[in-house]
Amino acid sequence: MESARPIRALTRGLDALTALNTRDGATVSEVAQEIRLPRTTVYRILETLCDAGFVFRDAADERYRLTIRVRGLSQGFNDDAWMSQSARSLIFELCREIVWPISIATVSGAAMLVRETTDHITPLAIDRSSAGAEAPLLTTAAGRAYLAFCPAAERDGLIDVLARSNKEDDKLARAPRDELQLTLSDIKRQGYAAVTRTRRLVDEVSLGVPVIASDRVIAVITVRFPSSAMPLQTAVERFLPKLRQCAAKISGSFLEHQAAAKAKSAPEAAV
Repeated sequence: MESARPIRALTRGLDALTALNTRDGATVSEVAQEIRLPRTTVYRILETLCDAGFVFRDAADERYRLTIRVRGLSQGFNDDAWMSQSARSLIFELCREIVWPISIATVSGAAMLVRETTDHITPLAIDRSSAGAEAPLLTTAAGRAYLAFCPAAERDGLIDVLARSNKEDDKLARAPRDELQLTLSDIKRQGYAAVTRTRRLVDEVSLGVPVIASDRVIAVITVRFPSSAMPLQTAVERFLPKLRQCAAKISGSFLEHQAAAKAKSAPEAAV
């Protein structure tokens, strides 16, 4: 049986919703630039979403914003218990302490998947990301921290996949393997990854720390801040102990949930 052809209009509508989810309102032009479609097409998409009740156009500034109805789209989604019950609350607690945006991501295929972020509760986020966004493995702190601490066989397999990719972010995988391995070894030795990327003409630094449970990396938590806000060494001294403490709490919660699930299934297996 042949696979069904994608419905282009539906894909474009979802792209528009995703673009709005990363902003506190957006104009037609801003959404058009984000999803690379003509303004007239984007206008029709946004007005259709308004008619469906998922978006509204604010008369005060003519910007389109999501309605609470969008939240209903996630009601049937079941996240891992350790993520929804513990990890989320722990990174929000850390964000309230240090204010700068925190996120937690897990590996998904050959990328990192943002599972939760505090971007929407802090005024210091330069560019807002949202749960469900993907981050490259080789050019982000989350991805590099994961590669540095995951088993060698998994790391080599992921790098091989990335080396066959045509994405610009994956060009590092086609560089000499010894150079990349040296970079990842340095990250593992120092216990964190640091990456600087330009966002809205501002250099934004990310620090990523692995969450390790039972000798495997289950997630990576990161903090982001502009390089102009503080020197990297100051950020490392200020944030690294707190990130590691948060990672340890998340790891403990994960192991508790695993033990509880195992204990619950044991009697059933014995019957």
